[in-house]
Amino acid sequence: MMRALWTAASGMKAMQFNVDTISNNLANVNTTGYKKEKVEFEDILYVSMQKAYSAEDAQRPVNLQVGHGVVARATARDFSSGNLEQTNNKLDMAIEGVGFFAVRGVDGNIYYTRDGSFKVAMSANGKMLTNSKGYPVLDQDGMEIYFDNDMSLYEIQPTGEITYKDPETGVALPTGQYIGLFQFENPMGLEAVGGNMYRSNSASGEPIPDFETENPSTIRNYFLESSNVQVVEEMVKLIIAQRAYELNSKAITTSDEMLQTANNIRR
Repeated sequence: MMRALWTAASGMKAMQFNVDTISNNLANVNTTGYKKEKVEFEDILYVSMQKAYSAEDAQRPVNLQVGHGVVARATARDFSSGNLEQTNNKLDMAIEGVGFFAVRGVDGNIYYTRDGSFKVAMSANGKMLTNSKGYPVLDQDGMEIYFDNDMSLYEIQPTGEITYKDPETGVALPTGQYIGLFQFENPMGLEAVGGNMYRSNSASGEPIPDFETENPSTIRNYFLESSNVQVVEEMVKLIIAQRAYELNSKAITTSDEMLQTANNIRR
């Protein structure tokens, strides 16, 4: 019965973490480029009360074991694409494919994002392409992107190439710059740092320039990628987690009542 108390307590703790994760998904249902998370559970230590054996005079074909509960082992992020929503902003960009934009943070590190709601910020070197936090958006060579002329004359091609329309001839001229897109061998290994950004590490592998891959991504100008959170799906998960939490709580209450009954036997 004491084992049941700790086993049910592990279930309550795991379900609380599950509810926390679901709540974060629901909170970000309107966050541009957000990718939903799910909790992965794992059963923990087992005790073998009797082991399976086979002998001439007797045999036990199966083990008699009891487990000690559950633990939340990992959170896996679902990087499936969200719906594309059309906007009237030329600097809004959505990625079709598995690529990521790259931005440079104030600490000098490079972060990766699916949020393509970009802006133009005035800097000492001219008009610079940034994200909403003012972090410079990087090109495929890891350099900041600047605009020297009227923004209305620039266009972003599906390949990420930035072209400039000659005001006299109307011909699109290459500027030599491309919006940087990068892929990862294991995107689920990326570390979320907030602000719609991720940081690469040994689990995700080094960023691979998108144009070097077999399936390069494309950029949809005048579009933004919405969150891939499905509200109905998350609500169902929330109800299941709540019921599991209640059942584990009931198991603790039942175990306590059984202990109380056992203690009253001597009286």
